[in-house]
Amino acid sequence: MTADDSIGRLEDDDYPAYTMGRAAEILGTTPGFLRAIGEARLITPLRSEGGHRRYSRYQLRVAARARELVDQGTPIEAACRIIILEDQLEEAQRINAEYRRTAAGPRPSTTV
Repeated sequence: MTADDSIGRLEDDDYPAYTMGRAAEILGTTPGFLRAIGEARLITPLRSEGGHRRYSRYQLRVAARARELVDQGTPIEAACRIIILEDQLEEAQRINAEYRRTAAGPRPSTTV
């Protein structure tokens, strides 16, 4: 692996670059919080060869959103469900917008 490969991985939002301890530190939370949102299936950390949890930048953003809701008084299970539903709504809106673009595309000429 070259230095360029390593830097490229660090820029990848899905690369599991953060240990549980570092992820908790970045989020200002505890490892227990990360385990809880994992158990609620909000995020699924990858595992290192030694079996340790590793988190990506994308997963840290999702966990930060969960922490925000929990800090506002939302139970952790409800916070996880809210985030899952927000993601599903965003995906449905994206698909709907794509469908509309396709349906509104150029229409064949009907003149003879």
